[in-house]
Amino acid sequence: MAQKTRGKRKVRIGVVVSDKMDKTVVVAVERKVRHDLYGKVIKRTKKFKAHDENNECRVGDKVMIMETRPLSKEKRWRVVEILERAQMAEPLPLEEGGDEDGAATNTP
Repeated sequence: MAQKTRGKRKVRIGVVVSDKMDKTVVVAVERKVRHDLYGKVIKRTKKFKAHDENNECRVGDKVMIMETRPLSKEKRWRVVEILERAQMAEPLPLEEGGDEDGAATNTP
C-alpha cells in the first residue's frame, strides 16, 4: 500500500536547550548567513518550541523537528527523531581523608 504524503513540511535539525516543560522541548536551530555589506559569515540562532510526546529528549540532544499544525500558542513543531544523545559528564570522585568543611588542618 502506498504511504500517504503530508505535503512539503519544513524539517530542521537543532540542539535541545530546555526540557523543563511537560511534553515540550526548546530546540535551538543554527544557520549561517552572509552579511550583506561586509560579506562575513555570521551564525544566527532561532529557538523553536517542539512537541515531545514521550518526554524522551534531554538538554544537549541533537534532534530533527518537523513543522506541524498549531499545538498551542507558540508550538508548531514536533520532534521526529533523536539523532544524537548528549554526552553525560562523569561525576568527580570524592577525595578521601579531607575535612568536610574544607578547612586546612596544617596551617603554619
